[in-house]
Amino acid sequence: MLTGDASLIKKMNRSLILSTIIEHKSISRAEIAKVTGLNKATISVQVSELLDHAFIVESQLEHKSLGRRPIMLSINEKAGFALGIDLDKTTITFTLADLDGCPVHTDVIDLPVSNYEVIFDILSQQIKVYHSKCEQTHYGLIGVVIGIHGIVDTNEIIYFVPQHGWKNKNLKKDLENELGIYIYIENNANLCSFAEKVYKHHHSNNLLSVSLYSGIGLGFMINGELLKGYHGYAGEIGHMIIVPNGVPCSCGNSGCWEQYASENSLTRRVCQDQQKLDFSFEDILTGLKEQEPTILKEMEHFIEYLAIGLNNLINLYNPEILVVNSELLRLYPNAAEELKAQLTSTISHYSELLVSEFGKKACIMGACALGIQKFLGVSELSLTL
Repeated sequence: MLTGDASLIKKMNRSLILSTIIEHKSISRAEIAKVTGLNKATISVQVSELLDHAFIVESQLEHKSLGRRPIMLSINEKAGFALGIDLDKTTITFTLADLDGCPVHTDVIDLPVSNYEVIFDILSQQIKVYHSKCEQTHYGLIGVVIGIHGIVDTNEIIYFVPQHGWKNKNLKKDLENELGIYIYIENNANLCSFAEKVYKHHHSNNLLSVSLYSGIGLGFMINGELLKGYHGYAGEIGHMIIVPNGVPCSCGNSGCWEQYASENSLTRRVCQDQQKLDFSFEDILTGLKEQEPTILKEMEHFIEYLAIGLNNLINLYNPEILVVNSELLRLYPNAAEELKAQLTSTISHYSELLVSEFGKKACIMGACALGIQKFLGVSELSLTL
């Protein structure tokens, strides 16, 4: 039985009311009572406080019928802004989003080196720029969430970033000491799954998102919560061995899934087939459009290996929604159908498999959404682009 004192109950009611307003975009007090089951007195007190703190705003609904026009409540989207950052191998992407989760500005900066101090300076300077841009709003820059393409522990310390060779970096503490702003550090695959849940699959409590870029990452939403494991290292599914004594991996093992089913692995194999070291991802897309036989054959192998790993995940977690995040598959006709055709086991069950509509924007949109959730203090967040 869940129990709590008056302050906890008040906090839970506030979270429920605010989540309901965000989900419905515009809703009256009476409708909030119907949706939440809370009494009118509780709603009146909570709404008054939310208005006083500029979290929400009132407006009157236009209608032609007789009688009093209902007063509608909605999130005060311009009261503050969240900054999402995707720290990738060769670029850093910065996206500023309002409290309704809509992007209002994006910058992409090329990374000249992997040196921690250099990248720290770039992050620090850019965050200061965004902080200055938001100063005129009620709450300013409400928080910064950085997506890391590597392993992040439960204390938000970066354990390892293979792309940059970083080990045991406390970027959160370093930036907070420098800037005096709340900083959150999260694994990029976790942010991808969070974006799918918040923006696309609001009512799914069991969602897996598999990202297939330089490696393979897995974000779990189990019972509506991110599943991170004991140390925070859960989701390194790219290092699941699918081919014994196969292609050597940088992790020290051989035959890891990401050596066969990541976009980087496909590019590497096509380069070997074409005997061209400079064969790019864009060249592969062109080859697919032109039905180039070698590339089509490699694409078949790519989907076969991808299906092997997905089958394992389905058997392990029995997800409701399984999202594959890949720019290549997003642009490849019938990708989801070809994957489903290879998932023929009678004991593998899932409700829906699809290719993410976000592509490489998933991480940064998840970062913005997480920043908003942390600031508003809500347990459930449903946004729409």
